[in-house]
Amino acid sequence: MIPTPDTGDRKQEPAAAPEPSGTGDLIPGLPEDLARECLVRLGFDQLPASRRVSRGWKAEVESPFHHRLRRRRPLLALAQARPPLAGSGPARKYAAAGGYSYRLVLHDPAAGTWTPLPAIPGGGGGLPLFCQLVAVGEGPATKLVVLGGWDPETWAPTAAVHVYDFVAGLWRRGADMPPPRRSFFACAAAGGRVFVAGGHDEEKNALRSAAAYDAEADAWAALPDMARERDEARGVRAGARFVALGGYPTEAQGRFAGSAEAFDPATWSWGPVTERVIEDGACPRTCCAAPGTSIDSGMYMLRDGHVMARDAGEGGVWRAVARVPEDGRAAAAEVAAFGDGRVAVVGSACPGAEQTVYVLSHGGAAAPSWTHAAAPPEFTGHVQAICCVQI
Repeated sequence: MIPTPDTGDRKQEPAAAPEPSGTGDLIPGLPEDLARECLVRLGFDQLPASRRVSRGWKAEVESPFHHRLRRRRPLLALAQARPPLAGSGPARKYAAAGGYSYRLVLHDPAAGTWTPLPAIPGGGGGLPLFCQLVAVGEGPATKLVVLGGWDPETWAPTAAVHVYDFVAGLWRRGADMPPPRRSFFACAAAGGRVFVAGGHDEEKNALRSAAAYDAEADAWAALPDMARERDEARGVRAGARFVALGGYPTEAQGRFAGSAEAFDPATWSWGPVTERVIEDGACPRTCCAAPGTSIDSGMYMLRDGHVMARDAGEGGVWRAVARVPEDGRAAAAEVAAFGDGRVAVVGSACPGAEQTVYVLSHGGAAAPSWTHAAAPPEFTGHVQAICCVQI
């Protein structure tokens, strides 16, 4: 059967010479180049099934050449609530306050589709509460990594790491985060690694320690300590560097600092502390950075109902880009940058209401504009984490 065309996934530039699959005809009766055209048009959610069609298809969709033919497509990965409520344990108290068990969902803004990912094996209670989501790798090596959080039944912090392979459509258990068990830590991918820093330990002590995870090698490496303790810091990528933004020390307890520290994997060291990247007292939770930017530009955050951008040309001053639409403004809590001038905002009209996704387009001569990502009712639950995935 010839796959249904999906022109959105086909890259327009001329490609290099085909690499042989080594297994004969990909689709009997079709020339090899036309068969490759068909496979390139498969949606990302069809890749796992396509691997099981034949050895030739498996070799093709796993090859770097196949992924060079495909146009990189930005998706949103969301840790989103769904019913039913937890039946017992401390999570029931959380559920009664408006929480649910969480699952992973992928949203394709271009196609308007919402796709639940397979459940993590053994995760009967859903995703850990307050877990972190990070995408790492390129092409067939792209992975989605879920780190840490709290057990949804006991509320105990977990060091668990789970890695999703988009081509295979499978989860695997990764190596646990090194001790101490931390909560509310900064986390982001940079230079092919996943970085974690700060947070607090099980005694509520703010941390300076940090570590890096290599998803391909399934191995952790310790980083030098940061200059400052940073509980509830935000992790962002700035070019090839990992930035721990904001947070507070143990004795401050919720009084956020606006400083940041950037780790350079090339020198395996932290740079000097940069003061007032955001305002002192501002929670950095809604901060994000477009891929390939620096700490001085390409950063976004929510403030007073607006999407704000930080411009290097203005001496690092934050400026208002656009006001969040009313039905997503009151409880806007998650932001992700695509890297092409678009920013996704997840929010609701009031706490506890259905959550909605808006995508802001800005830049150039055109005025900023919002696109509402219409979602079926089963994809309007509370979102506790979000990240951009390039597939």
